[in-house]
Amino acid sequence: MIEIRINGEVRQIDVDPATPLLWVLRENLGLTGTKYGCGIAQCGACTVHLNGAAIRSCITPVSAVLGADVTTIEGVGLNGERHPVQQAWIEEQVPQCGYCQSGQVMSAVALLAANPSPDDAAIDAAMSGNLCRCGMYGRIRRAIKRVSQPVAEPISEPAAVSIYEPSIAGLKEVKHV
Repeated sequence: MIEIRINGEVRQIDVDPATPLLWVLRENLGLTGTKYGCGIAQCGACTVHLNGAAIRSCITPVSAVLGADVTTIEGVGLNGERHPVQQAWIEEQVPQCGYCQSGQVMSAVALLAANPSPDDAAIDAAMSGNLCRCGMYGRIRRAIKRVSQPVAEPISEPAAVSIYEPSIAGLKEVKHV
């Protein structure tokens, strides 16, 4: 019997420790939001979080997650509400066929947790391991930017500010009549 923490809940399962986490999630725990795409960690459809970091569950043996926190697409929202990334996905009309979406969302959530204000290059780098056969990459980037925090403009110091300090040196005495 193996004990793992999935979406904040400790679950006990009777599986071979070498079983890929993806199959434990889908077949043993009924969490089917995480998808099988390629089976070799190249497409990102199977992305889940391990202690907050995006990992590919299709190549991760369940024994590798013992004592860790695993979050799936089913557990990414708060109190039954959509995660802001999920809401942005809807607002930007990202889903087409939808197959890659859970992995895309999980990668985006991990990116924003690590970098709340990513630029285009950071978004592209973080999302490069997630393939979308419908080609919604522009919408995905817009959805991530919708959720990201704006970067504050740096406060620049004035170039040359002189400070006036009054002085009586060099003043002539004025006589009143």
